[in-house]
Amino acid sequence: MKKKLKLLFLTLILLAFTAACSNDAGTEPKDKDSKDEEVELTFMMWGNEAHQEVYNNLIKKFNETHPNIKVKMESVPFPDYQQKITVLAAGRELPDVGWVAERMAPQFMENGLLEDVSSFKEDKDYNMDDFFPSTLDLFEKDSKLYGIPFSTPPMVMFYNEDLFKKAGEKTPNEHVAAGTWNWEQFEKSAKAISADGVYGANFFRDWNTWISLLSHTWSYGGDLFNKDQSKFTWNSPEGVETLNMLDRMMFKDSSHPKAGEQVSFDSGKIGMFFDVYSYVSAARNVKDFKWDIAPLPEGSEGRYPMLGQAGYGLFKDSKHPEEAKELLKFFTSQEGITATSTFFVPPRESVLSSDAFVNQPNNPPVESIKRAVIDEMENARLQAGHIEWQKIDTAIQFGFDELFGQLKKPEDILKGMEEKINPILK
Repeated sequence: MKKKLKLLFLTLILLAFTAACSNDAGTEPKDKDSKDEEVELTFMMWGNEAHQEVYNNLIKKFNETHPNIKVKMESVPFPDYQQKITVLAAGRELPDVGWVAERMAPQFMENGLLEDVSSFKEDKDYNMDDFFPSTLDLFEKDSKLYGIPFSTPPMVMFYNEDLFKKAGEKTPNEHVAAGTWNWEQFEKSAKAISADGVYGANFFRDWNTWISLLSHTWSYGGDLFNKDQSKFTWNSPEGVETLNMLDRMMFKDSSHPKAGEQVSFDSGKIGMFFDVYSYVSAARNVKDFKWDIAPLPEGSEGRYPMLGQAGYGLFKDSKHPEEAKELLKFFTSQEGITATSTFFVPPRESVLSSDAFVNQPNNPPVESIKRAVIDEMENARLQAGHIEWQKIDTAIQFGFDELFGQLKKPEDILKGMEEKINPILK
């Protein structure tokens, strides 16, 4: 009898211990994919402080519905961004979500750095049909979608209206209205308003951004590459004339800054400045002179402004892919695109046509935005992109260094570019 009671007592102790262990197990951390688990995502971009402020506010809004997701924002200068991503990929330290420029997309997709986000099309609330179809082309490959655009700005002409009035010259928009806004007139206007440390025009945001000059070449029927990007075609009469124009303006007319001179549009010493519409975020802060925007000049084949495009990519090997998708969806929702339209030309039709886009404080006149931005979207062309873009860009920059130093003539410079770049394209 005593043995039976002892055995029963031991059994009860064992059951109690097992139950306690079971209860302890229930208090352990939940599965790593639980929506209650705190996770950290990295978002990488190349924007300025004003852009970062917009994203800080967006992230706060995102956290209202996703309080467990911390988003760490990192900004890398644009000239260093593509190389930075390449280095991070080699070390398997890619951000979760990041900006992707048009020239970067081919390389990133070819190297398998971006995740497929085609599933977004199946989300009715997301409303993928609201995007202009052409804005998605850059990120489509083999029937899959590897990014979502947030900015599709055409290049426009920012101009200092006060300088034109002081020189007694018609403004670019007055020439547009008169049907006389072509590249010949552009050079004449630039020369006419250049005096006393003032330059009539500036093509360069910085001395590496030569690509704005392609709009001149396109307007005369030339291009950087042939259609399948198997041959460098800028070594052409159209390309030579583009470089000759810049050479004349720099060294004959003194209507364009020389390499190394740091003269910004907001200093009031530049008459006309070429940049994508996104530059308006900086121009809004100009208080010392009256400014406006106009379409680019025309050539013999028409007007083809360069179309800058940037989107978000969901990078490979994220530790939290589902949370990263949620962040990407929020950034590219109608709410997210409306917020970033403060600076960027929106790819969603509902936002582009909204008052929220055109009626920003200190914006150019509505008619100028319509003429230079909205009406030019059909003519705009994407910047060139190639999986070997970094090597191509280096070769072209070397040629521009020769031009800036007056070491060679434009035709010889373009011939040298062709000899360096064609082997890269094969």
